[in-house]
Amino acid sequence: MDVFTALSGFECVELLSGPTPLEPLHRLSQKLGIELSIKRDDLTGLGFGGNKIRQLEYYFGAARAKGADTVLITGAVQSNYVRSAAAAAAKLGMRAVLQLEERVSGKGADYATSGNVLLGQMLGAEFMHYPVGEDEDGADRALHTRADELRVEGRIPYVIPLGLNNPPLGALGYVKAAREIVEQGADFDAVVIASGSGMTHAGLLFGLRALGVKSDVYGICVRRDAEQQSGRIQTVTDNLAKLLDRENPVSAQDILVWDGALAPGYGGIGTNTRAAMTLMARSEGLFLDPVYTAKAFAGVVGLAGEGTISPGAKVLFVHTGGLPALFAYGAEVLDS
Repeated sequence: MDVFTALSGFECVELLSGPTPLEPLHRLSQKLGIELSIKRDDLTGLGFGGNKIRQLEYYFGAARAKGADTVLITGAVQSNYVRSAAAAAAKLGMRAVLQLEERVSGKGADYATSGNVLLGQMLGAEFMHYPVGEDEDGADRALHTRADELRVEGRIPYVIPLGLNNPPLGALGYVKAAREIVEQGADFDAVVIASGSGMTHAGLLFGLRALGVKSDVYGICVRRDAEQQSGRIQTVTDNLAKLLDRENPVSAQDILVWDGALAPGYGGIGTNTRAAMTLMARSEGLFLDPVYTAKAFAGVVGLAGEGTISPGAKVLFVHTGGLPALFAYGAEVLDS
């Protein structure tokens, strides 16, 4: 039984509206000297879309299998993940509890009230707050405490965890996405994708290697530096192999990360990030968010500029969505 047959053994709810488009970017290809295409995972449909919809199909599948009526999840204040979870819960007739971490300091009122926060409120979610931005296990414990309270109230809660010691169900969505990309006739020298929690990056890399695809897969760091993120991706792929009861097809040499656009840190807009947002918008009429996709596209520009991605190479940029966060950043997204 291969990896993709093994996927059928996991509960999954259908949240994705269908295969997302894979399109050429002609003007940017000319400007960057590469043959660039984009995978439009900003168009996954539900609740403003984005990559988290693919991940949540498996978490909500597990929740439904347990008879859950409430899901609990943690993310940053402007998390796409928690907004997507609230949308999925609404679609499935469930409640959502969204725990927001304080990961980004120095933001104005719009950051705390607009964008994904506004959408979560419209979706009727319950909000919690966790004061630490780098304590995944602590955030998980706080959710389990709230889940215990909900059980006393007669609810059936399901916690979607952050910590690396949990089965990476979300990564299964991007194992499956790898097959979708291959079935769309994609043949790339390199794939570039944002790398934060690691579920999307690791899942896609795992799926491509399971299919025998040897394209370089570059994860662009949005939260941790390259050394930290490399270790995280190794852990997620190892855990994914255990979950699927398969040998890990990902070697240490397969894990490629780049942190040249990470500064000034998670949720911050550096010079490279702002330039990438402007270049995409004014070249192709497409928008990038400041937290994930703009940094990931800055990786395309940086890797091509330094020659790591060779001139003329066929490159796929995965657009993972996150556009509601634009409205929480206001003037920060514009050219200085």
